[in-house]
Amino acid sequence: MKFIKLIPTFCLFLSFNFLAIAATPSMATVENIYLNPKTGKDTNVGTKENPLKTLSEASRRVNQASGEGAITVYLSSGVYGMNETADFNPVNKKFSKTNRLIIRAEIVPNDINWKPSDMPILISTMPFSVEKNDKGEVTGGQNFGILIQNSHVTIQGLRVLGEPVHENPSKGILIRNYPIVWEGKNLEDLRITQCLFMGDKIAIPNHLAVLANGKALEVDHCVFYGVKDAVVMWNNPATESSMHHNLIIDSYGGVVWTWSATSDFKFYNNVISNANVLWILDKAEKEFFLIENSIIVGYNSYVNKGGGPQGFGENANPEKLKAGKDVILKKEGRLEIIEDQTDTLYLHIKPGTLGSNLGAGLFAK
Repeated sequence: MKFIKLIPTFCLFLSFNFLAIAATPSMATVENIYLNPKTGKDTNVGTKENPLKTLSEASRRVNQASGEGAITVYLSSGVYGMNETADFNPVNKKFSKTNRLIIRAEIVPNDINWKPSDMPILISTMPFSVEKNDKGEVTGGQNFGILIQNSHVTIQGLRVLGEPVHENPSKGILIRNYPIVWEGKNLEDLRITQCLFMGDKIAIPNHLAVLANGKALEVDHCVFYGVKDAVVMWNNPATESSMHHNLIIDSYGGVVWTWSATSDFKFYNNVISNANVLWILDKAEKEFFLIENSIIVGYNSYVNKGGGPQGFGENANPEKLKAGKDVILKKEGRLEIIEDQTDTLYLHIKPGTLGSNLGAGLFAK
């Protein structure tokens, strides 16, 4: 009699578990992963109705995928406290130029109802590694926010901060956060578009917004506000790469580091105001670069060479960096920026003033 009563309960248990398994999307076939920092849980399946909470968990789900085809990770508005690196390294998943890994805001600039407050906010809160020199002395530490270890990736529509840390705790020691790092062997095709990188060297240092090791890097329609360094290309040759339609304000390090970029690097329709060093070449000054259709107002140094995390190198041969006839270059001055946080053009060049006609900023036409 007791056995008969147990049968319905046991069958019901099996039925519920079967339905739960059936409702969970196979990571081999998943196409969309949704995140929400307010309502999400990392134990959820990652659908729009049952979103994940953290980007690091989304990276683990992507890394479990296999086969071919695109995957899009959607971030809803809100604040994402990143207490660990979101490490995207899907070794069994094949992406292509048309079938990409996309990490993007649910609502991106150019959407009809977009507002600056809609941007998902990423802020690092994770510990730093310890770095030592050959004498065993501590020289600093570092951490990565988003680490991309594969090709054919787009990052779009995010507001990316640094980490609230004392960047120079003592002489010769540097603590630094790298919000987006592209690192691996034979990588190609990373696009970072319509993102807002923000920092403050006292309150929340954003040491280096984009550190890239690969070819066909494209950084476009981004705003870099108060970051130390905007984009560094290093290690392997960064052929077929470009920066265009970006707005860089108050950079207190170097705007662009072309350590590994080749002479086909395209730099156009960028607007820069109040920069420390505009451009930093590799120490050997191997390549020649051209600035086209851009406006640079206010800078301390035009072009340096060498440098590294602890410094910005030394003066380079200015002939290695040519400004085209359509470039406005003024060593002194400052452009007018909209600071009204309710304005759609928040942190953009004030319409009708110098620099507003080049299309630099979050909105792609």
